[in-house]
Amino acid sequence: MAPMRISELYAGEGPVFSFEFFPPKTDAGYRSLYRSIGDLKRLAPGFVSVTCGAQGATRAKTADLVIRIQQELGITAMAHMTCTGQSAQELGATLDELAGAGIQNVLALRGDPPKDQPDWQPVPGGFRHASELAAFIKSRGAFTLGGACYPEKHPQALNLEADVANLAKKIDAGVEFLITQLFLDNADFFHFRDVARRAGLPVPIVPGIMPMISLQNLRAAMRLSPGSKVPDELETALAEVAGDPQRSLEVGVDWATLQCRELLANDVPGIHFYTLNRSPATRRVRENLDGSAKPRVRRNPGGS
Repeated sequence: MAPMRISELYAGEGPVFSFEFFPPKTDAGYRSLYRSIGDLKRLAPGFVSVTCGAQGATRAKTADLVIRIQQELGITAMAHMTCTGQSAQELGATLDELAGAGIQNVLALRGDPPKDQPDWQPVPGGFRHASELAAFIKSRGAFTLGGACYPEKHPQALNLEADVANLAKKIDAGVEFLITQLFLDNADFFHFRDVARRAGLPVPIVPGIMPMISLQNLRAAMRLSPGSKVPDELETALAEVAGDPQRSLEVGVDWATLQCRELLANDVPGIHFYTLNRSPATRRVRENLDGSAKPRVRRNPGGS
C-alpha cells in the first residue's frame, strides 16, 4: 500500500490503529525492533511513528528509521520532531531529508527540557513552543502535521481550559490531528474531549494507550507522565501478581483491552499504542479488539 497522509486516514471509515517506537541504541535493539514491527504489521497498522530523544539526541536516527520503515516495510511512517536542543537550521535539514525520501507525516512537539534546567531556553535560532515548530514545518513543505495533547492537562498548564487554548494555537499553526499522552482512566479522556469540542477544536483527537504489564512498568510510566492518575483497581491488580510476569501481562492486556473497547464504542478515530519497542502486549490487545476474547478485569476503565 502506498504511504498516506495520516489526516486522510482519520477522515476515512473505521478506526485507525497505529504504533509508536523509538530508535534503538544497538544493532541487537534494531533486530528486536524489526521483529516487533513484523509482528504488528500483520495487524495492518494505519501508520507507525518514531520518537525523537531528549534534546533532539536521536534526530538522525529517527529520520533514518522512519525512512527505512516506510521504504522497506511499506508502512506509512511519521517522524517526531522536537523544539528542544535543535536550531531551525538543523530542523530544516532533517525536514529536507524526510521530504526527499517521501515522508509526508510529522509530529510536532515541544519536547522535554532538561530536568536540571528549570529556566530552559531554546538554542539560538530554535523554538520555544510546539506551535512555533508546527508553523515552521508547514513553511518548509507539504507535510501533514500532528500534535500532542494531555487528557489530564499539560503538567505546566494552569488548568484544562488554558491548556486547550494552547492547543488551538497549534491547530492555527497547521496541526491537523492530536494524539494524547497515555492515560489509564477513560473518564479523563472523555472529559478532555468534551472541553476541547466546546472550545471549538475541530481536529481528530486520538487516544494514546499503553498496556501496563507489571507494577514496575506502571510506576516507570507514571514517572515519565507527571500528573497522570493511577486507578486503584489497576495498581492493586498488578500488586497482587507482582513477581509473576505472565499473570502481570494478563492484567495489563485486559485493562488496556477494556479501555480500547470503551473508547471505540464512543467514536474515537483510532487508537495509538505506545509499544516501548515490544510487541506481545500491544499485539494481544489489538487482536482482542478484532476477536472474541473477553478480558477478565471487571472494572470499567471509564469510571463508575
